[in-house]
Amino acid sequence: MRVDAVYENARLLTGEGALAVLHGRVVALGEDAEALSARRRIDLGGAYVVPGFHDAHNHMAWFGMGLDDVPLSGCRSVEEVYDAVARRAAELPVGSWVIGSGYDQNKLAGGAHPDRHGLDRAAPGMLVRLKHTSGHMTVVNSAVLHQLDLAHVPVGGDVVLDAAGSPTGLLREQAQLLLRPLTYPAPVESVVRGLDRASEQFLSEGITSVQEAGIGGGLVGETPAELAAYQLARERGVLRVRSTVMVAASVLHDLPDGAGFGLDLGLRTGFGDEWLRVGPMKLFADGSLVGRTCAMHEPFAGEPDNRGYFQVPEEELARTIRLAHDAGWQIATHAIGDRAITVVLDAYEAALAASPREDHRHRIEHCAVLQPAELARLARLGLIASPQGRFVNELGDGMRAALGEARVPWCYRLRSVLDAGCVLAASSDRPVVDGAPLLGLADMVHRRTSSGAPFSPEEALTPQEALRAYTYGSAYATFAEHDLGTLEPGKLADFVVLSGDPLSTMDDLRVLATAVGGELRYEAS
Repeated sequence: MRVDAVYENARLLTGEGALAVLHGRVVALGEDAEALSARRRIDLGGAYVVPGFHDAHNHMAWFGMGLDDVPLSGCRSVEEVYDAVARRAAELPVGSWVIGSGYDQNKLAGGAHPDRHGLDRAAPGMLVRLKHTSGHMTVVNSAVLHQLDLAHVPVGGDVVLDAAGSPTGLLREQAQLLLRPLTYPAPVESVVRGLDRASEQFLSEGITSVQEAGIGGGLVGETPAELAAYQLARERGVLRVRSTVMVAASVLHDLPDGAGFGLDLGLRTGFGDEWLRVGPMKLFADGSLVGRTCAMHEPFAGEPDNRGYFQVPEEELARTIRLAHDAGWQIATHAIGDRAITVVLDAYEAALAASPREDHRHRIEHCAVLQPAELARLARLGLIASPQGRFVNELGDGMRAALGEARVPWCYRLRSVLDAGCVLAASSDRPVVDGAPLLGLADMVHRRTSSGAPFSPEEALTPQEALRAYTYGSAYATFAEHDLGTLEPGKLADFVVLSGDPLSTMDDLRVLATAVGGELRYEAS
């Protein structure tokens, strides 16, 4: 047999020295691969080769489209935020939008959010909106605020008021939907361009497949035609990584003739191919931990009257989960606070009791504050947790401040989830944090915050466990483990070439090359 390519002089996890590719799939390893005739032979120079990284929860369109925003993640005071806004405003015509993203009040001196008065001074005559790094809050200036229907704030969100009862400009959770008449929908071409730019970045980091955590509606959807944007990107060759898209629960509906609950034409989880697939229904239960809006059993540290809240009424949450489960959907529910996790587990348990399904692979996205009793229930119900290892580093100090020291051991648990017998899926939630998998892998092993403080180190993984979560575990979370997640004959030839051994250290590694379908799509200069 003559194959398309043999990648030789490689160090695979199996210890084999070569990998043969035919029609985009692995057909042989080791000596069997070396012996084959090939159209091309590529010498990898003894570098280490691992399966392509698979991000189980990211926001590719949001990330790519946000690359032109004013970057605020490096700001350490509200004045630095205002200065960044002022610099961008000076470059634009009067009346333009100034859009920024990535600020975190936990990293700003004094812990305060920017407000409309400061933005008014920084950018007079402009329209300003700044997205919090979590995506669960947005602050706007007065020119934007005056255009919003503040008399009709959606359930599951709030407009923050100052001591005098006036809006500060901060819109939390579902209150951000008040901006929709001004900003939604995004042009499909803008989404395509965002996917193009994001894909290019992902390949440079070894990412070969992703799961987009919400399209078409809700807080994270860019346009009702978002799936069309993905199709266009694929047709034009700019969707460079395999993509599974989660569909926002708000766009699902009852179908005629008793056809269940889903999308028009009866589309549901699993439709598509190896490049673009419809994945789970994405549902938001609550909000943000660092933003102190997630639903908690006990109050946030230092805020005795704040236990957060749900984004939808609890009974509606349970009804939506039951309908989607009965219709055959895989379900991915965002739940961060421990009370939200309890309510979501109740809803999953009730749906499974009423209509058992053996291999449902329902998920809890983030699954952040997980009490011991609920961890046992997560495992018993066969659910998948999708936490973000990188959060411990970039957001850990803010999470500790919100929870207080006693609840930190429950936060973003990894070791406990594995030990309970669950499959662990790794992800970034990019652009909430830096989504480079090598950074996430290191944080899953080290469990230290950006200040250097240990963060429940007993939840750390070994390098091998972390790597498996970022490859096989993530593929399993979307029913793709038969094609992705490991390098073996019959599977898609998606792999990453690394500068060192990822099982010895997660530090100082670099991506040398990335292959999708056996073709090198990225090579370091």
